[in-house]
Amino acid sequence: MLPPTLLHHIILIFLHFLTLLSTNASSPQKIKSTSLAPALFVFGDSLVDNGNNNLLPTIARANYSPYGLDFPTKVLPGRFTNGRTPADFIAEYLELPYPPPYASLYRPNLLTGYNYASGASGILPETGSLFGKCFNLDEQIGMFQSTIESQLGPYFKEQKQLKQHLSKSIYFLSVGNNDYLNNYLHPLYLESKVYDPPHFAHFLIDELSLRLQRLYGLGARKFLVSEVGPIGCIPIFARGVTTNLNHKHGTKCDDGANNILLLFNKQLIEMIKILETTLQDSHFILLQTYSFSYDAIMNPAKYGLSDSSNPCCKTWLNGTSSCIPEEAPCQNPNNHYFWDGYHPTELVYSRLSAQCIHGSSLCVPLNLSHLVQL
Repeated sequence: MLPPTLLHHIILIFLHFLTLLSTNASSPQKIKSTSLAPALFVFGDSLVDNGNNNLLPTIARANYSPYGLDFPTKVLPGRFTNGRTPADFIAEYLELPYPPPYASLYRPNLLTGYNYASGASGILPETGSLFGKCFNLDEQIGMFQSTIESQLGPYFKEQKQLKQHLSKSIYFLSVGNNDYLNNYLHPLYLESKVYDPPHFAHFLIDELSLRLQRLYGLGARKFLVSEVGPIGCIPIFARGVTTNLNHKHGTKCDDGANNILLLFNKQLIEMIKILETTLQDSHFILLQTYSFSYDAIMNPAKYGLSDSSNPCCKTWLNGTSSCIPEEAPCQNPNNHYFWDGYHPTELVYSRLSAQCIHGSSLCVPLNLSHLVQL
């Protein structure tokens, strides 16, 4: 097996080669006059990954059936759900193409944005490494920088035009989940022995702040940042509070795990308030994923769901892991909160996105429809 550092360099060279191919292959696709923003750039983890892990040496992949079963067009699987993710619904609202995965064999030359998200990844470089290779947030921002230098920069002849394009675009980040699930709360990682929960949350917030400032330095101005969701409610944690492991999962959550990550969410809102006051012309929206998801899991009927405990697809490890390849899922995913042992169904993502776009309380201090007008 190749050493991790050598493998990392080989992957970066491969991505650079793909960039050269996409840059030289065709003229970039123009932006529609009806689009509400010039581009959507997506960063994060498997909640928004749409195929960047497909070519990576990792078990954190969704490039097989039944993943993507209900996606509206024929595309190679890569999304960790049955259909669209929040990034897809936001793109539809903005009247932009779905941002394609940056790390794909065929990458169209677009002005309208890319998806850099990578399943199992986190804010910290070491997060998710137990699963194999993933693109951490630093690497994702590096891909965005390459997009500017190799594609956007050559297209916009004047620096002023490039600056306006970047400043009016939307930057969606879904990060932090794996820094808890596949790092701090994982028994094979050492962070929980080095930091107590408050200090780890503070450390993680500082690391995220530095990366948001890096994006700002590259031209980003309009940010949509998601909270960490109620990880204590996903099946692998919820089954820990059931009395019989052979039974299906109950609707209870591991409050201990949730209380740990709530320390991060509490500091997140304060951090983005500070950034908005210190970074000139920046605008930050917080997507309050935790409260929405927790309420939907505890009160499924309120959201038109009948099962908020068990995944729709047949998974490994008694409903607590990824979908088993080629196994038929449940008949109606719209009845379920969970698609697999970790990720919501398209219906849940649809309602989450709609409330953030048009609602008055899920995304604060303003919704996405107001952000695009700024």
